[in-house]
Amino acid sequence: MAGAGWAPPRLEEFILTERLGSGTYATVYKAYRKKNAREVVAIKCVNKKSLNRASVENLLTEIEILKTIRHPHIVELKDFQWDSDNIYLIMEFCAGGDLSHFIRTRKILPEKVARLFLQQLACALKFLHDRNISHLDLKPQNILLSSVENPHLKLADFGFAQYMSPWDEKHMLRGSPLYMAPEMVCRRQYDARVDLWSVGVILYEALFGRPPFFSKSFAELEEKIRSNRVIELPCRPRLSQGCRDLLQRLLERDPLQRISFEEFFTHPFVDMEHMPSAESLCKAVGQYISRAEELKTLVTSNNKTLLQQGNPARNILKEMSRDKPRLYAALEVASAAMAKEEEGKEDSDTLDLYQQSLGELLLMLAAEPVGRRRELLHSEIQTLMGRAEYLKEQIKMRDAQFMGKEMLSESVRSSCTLQ
Repeated sequence: MAGAGWAPPRLEEFILTERLGSGTYATVYKAYRKKNAREVVAIKCVNKKSLNRASVENLLTEIEILKTIRHPHIVELKDFQWDSDNIYLIMEFCAGGDLSHFIRTRKILPEKVARLFLQQLACALKFLHDRNISHLDLKPQNILLSSVENPHLKLADFGFAQYMSPWDEKHMLRGSPLYMAPEMVCRRQYDARVDLWSVGVILYEALFGRPPFFSKSFAELEEKIRSNRVIELPCRPRLSQGCRDLLQRLLERDPLQRISFEEFFTHPFVDMEHMPSAESLCKAVGQYISRAEELKTLVTSNNKTLLQQGNPARNILKEMSRDKPRLYAALEVASAAMAKEEEGKEDSDTLDLYQQSLGELLLMLAAEPVGRRRELLHSEIQTLMGRAEYLKEQIKMRDAQFMGKEMLSESVRSSCTLQ
């Protein structure tokens, strides 16, 4: 990165340590917050001098999108800052590296593992698709893993992302050639369906160890993609019929013949309704989105009553969770959030506690086997989501948390010197 230097930049609140990676105009560092040495973050440092007008627009869109969304399978933007040289995006740290490295170290992934990651990716894409957001740079390098021991997928790098309605069409070349849809590589009009092609390439690479159009040059890649030959799947390793069907429908050169988002989300191999637990993480997130208004009304009408009614079940759940320290700790964080809210502290610190606990509890729900504890956990998550949504609306009304794009653009633009 131009101007990055040998030493990491200095930020008042953080200690920047090892470099995690670098791109065209940004370098990512691992960092620790000085006030809380246990909080590890990733800081994306964008050098202002490397930015042209297009990259400033991309950066603004990335900040806008990530600042206003939260999802268990999308990397979290915690904050952003700037100084005279750089713009800093303070991101959630993912200790498991990226999916590309995960695949390379294992050569290929078993179908069951690839399917689990695909389901998690589908959850993130469903969340984005419902908000008319297209990623436009899906590839294994932009899919991070939360940890080494128990990896959960986190979709990252929204530098090329766009708000795109189903009828929007674009012409601009975006993303990485190996994972680009044919219509984009061939510089034809394209729409949100390019993300589905990229999903097919990622799944193919996970299963067979290399992308379907591996090439030594862009010209060779373009020639292969322009071909009308049907993409043939290798005979080994053997795949289930459902997996092969999905791959072939994703890797359809003609976007009009390619599987649609609705068909993808309901395809038997993706099977979002039955992720590795009786009720999937996706379903929990979906309920949060669809019932947000209903729950907000419930909480607003009788907030304290809702809290009191939940106490007996909450206490039982805590007692049943003493053998799971991580689950118990997340419930304690939730209790702290509710205590602060009861004291009248309806602020961003309280909301952060809710979001922190929900992030952990949703992951716990995905792994929890069927039983009484799972039922109580599911009920508790619904209650917490309602309270968090209500609190978020209160903060929004006071203009204390979210900012509009115009304000964001003005602040970042004023700090940037365009070439």
